Amino acid sequence: MTWNYGPDVVIRHERHFGDRVMPCFADRPSGPYEAFERAAAARPHALALVAGEVRWTYAQLNEHVARAAGGLTQRGVAAGDRVAMLLGNRVEFVTTLLAILRLGAIAVPMGTRLQGPEIAYIVQHSGATTIVHDADLASRLPVAADAPQLAVRVSAGAGAADSEPYERLTEGAPAAVHRAPEEAVAVILYTSGTTGRPKGATLTQLNLVHSMLNYVHSMQIGPGDRTLMAVPASHVTGLVANVMLAWAAQCALIVLPEFKARAFLELASRERMTHTLMVPAMYNLCLLQPDFDTFDLSAWRAGGYGGAPMAEATIAALAQKLPGLGLHNCYGSTETTSPATILPARCAAERPDSVGFALPGAEIVVMDESGREVPRGTSGELWIRGPMVVPGYWANPEATKKGFVAGYWLSGDIGSVDEHGFVRVFDRAKDMLNRGGFKVYSVEVENVLLEHPAVIESAIVGKPDPVLGERVHAFVCLKPGATVQPDELKRFCAERLADYKVPETYTLTSAALPRNANGKLLKREMRQQLIDQVSKT
Repeated sequence: MTWNYGPDVVIRHERHFGDRVMPCFADRPSGPYEAFERAAAARPHALALVAGEVRWTYAQLNEHVARAAGGLTQRGVAAGDRVAMLLGNRVEFVTTLLAILRLGAIAVPMGTRLQGPEIAYIVQHSGATTIVHDADLASRLPVAADAPQLAVRVSAGAGAADSEPYERLTEGAPAAVHRAPEEAVAVILYTSGTTGRPKGATLTQLNLVHSMLNYVHSMQIGPGDRTLMAVPASHVTGLVANVMLAWAAQCALIVLPEFKARAFLELASRERMTHTLMVPAMYNLCLLQPDFDTFDLSAWRAGGYGGAPMAEATIAALAQKLPGLGLHNCYGSTETTSPATILPARCAAERPDSVGFALPGAEIVVMDESGREVPRGTSGELWIRGPMVVPGYWANPEATKKGFVAGYWLSGDIGSVDEHGFVRVFDRAKDMLNRGGFKVYSVEVENVLLEHPAVIESAIVGKPDPVLGERVHAFVCLKPGATVQPDELKRFCAERLADYKVPETYTLTSAALPRNANGKLLKREMRQQLIDQVSKT
């Protein structure tokens, strides 16, 4: 089975990124900013952005963006420069992102849950010269001595003494548009790797446009729609499946500052939301609201989900309560600029174990450990290629060489593709946990625990949870004679890691953690211990 977007959507092979030949949309904007320009030109008086008290048309948003770009230009930002963004779901995220893209500069969004050391590393590694940040996060920014190239600091909100207020960016003249080449990097998103140091995936103009268009065509989003962003804008899902999708579809973007089930339902009902993309845990939390049926969600017709399987009971409950809602399972990653596969809504109930089939332009092969393709239906590592796959990692040739082969991204996910083209994903990539849609890489947390003076070794595994899917659990082997309480380890981690990465529960032992004959930690045994514990409660 393959996607067919109709006769008006033409796919042709093109050469990009050196020697990569891939199917591409023939008719496409050159980048996300041109998609926004087209929307502003075609629908200047249509609603573009709703965030709190702000309700801007495309013309109004365009004016604010042009002036913000002028302010960045006055502060030295030019094409190719990196601008860090430590911003939550708010107006300034959208205007700053568009201003950066207007200048041909490179946006470096960061999650607002990151702590000081994580932020400092990203700022330093990306070479960001400017940062725009939430005022209440100013204390997490690196000091000047640790980031000498970070010359400009701009605060969205009041109270950041060492940063200038965001409003000053829009006081000057608008900046001219710099049309970046399609293969130029537009966004760097840092994703944790097995070394514990995050890697900066380089999302190009070409990558982003193809993902935007795939979302628009597969879910049939258009000018009359309203997409509600309930996930962080700094993650690839919110960035592409909500913010940039709105520009490609020429529709309205509704911004929820932070997901809480009741706030989501109230906003979705009030603003007549038609589309969103969330993790299954969010759908579950909404269904758990005792007055769910009192909210008017009749306009909601497209619901994407990803990051974890959705329980058949949840699919059935949504079908019963919202018969007009089509559910689409989406599979992808930062390295695939969000979607590589999408499950058509008609297949959600029939194939709840599938993440769909490859999108136009995407090619997915299943390989064994020796790099040979396995037969259909056989499990192996998923290799993904196409115009949505990034060319590599920022300033990290070793990771790029290891992670990409002949245009394929080696996902590390174990899955299969059946005779009809439906993809299934069986195992998490690189010991990754998924806590309510937030990715947690075990090695990163293990490395932090190893810094504690009482710890010999640790193993991070997922503890089953009916709402979030899993929570972070730490098996910790203590040094002989050492004593430490779980709360102390929790505080230690909280000072060094985003809150969702901090282990919530611990198994403390003086015995060595279980390993196989090759010395590899037997995390499967540890997971089974947790499953057994949960089943007894």
